[in-house]
Amino acid sequence: MSQNNRLVWNEVAPQGAKALFGIHHYITTGTNLPHELIHLVFLRVSQINGCAHCIDRHTRDLLKTMPFEKVALVPVSAEVPHLFSDQYRAALAWAEEVTLVSETHASDEAYAAASAAFTPKDLVDLTIAIAAMNAFNRLGAPFRLPVAAKA
Repeated sequence: MSQNNRLVWNEVAPQGAKALFGIHHYITTGTNLPHELIHLVFLRVSQINGCAHCIDRHTRDLLKTMPFEKVALVPVSAEVPHLFSDQYRAALAWAEEVTLVSETHASDEAYAAASAAFTPKDLVDLTIAIAAMNAFNRLGAPFRLPVAAKA
């Protein structure tokens, strides 16, 4: 049990954790996606899903390469298009579309925009990244993984 009386999922199911971390490893080392873009998408997916651990972690990752003011505006990136490249905006929009697929049904408009911004392989890799972060969030939030943030 963890400090919050919830299971530590990766200790209880190490083979499942190994499989999921294998996907993460592929995303971060086996694709042509820029690392900053990966963490940007990971952060946005985690914000939508409300996973405190992942929000904390990927905010910290982004702050290594992106100014705080920009990171703070990720949830409203469509309102500040001058701060994010066309490709970053397309990735964020696709991340929202795929994460909220039960509502959006991955619309043709969103798919067309994402397809225009990424090569076919990069779009598939981006979608794998989004799917993987959704999976991590669905473990991190229910099992209340800890955050590094201090009071």
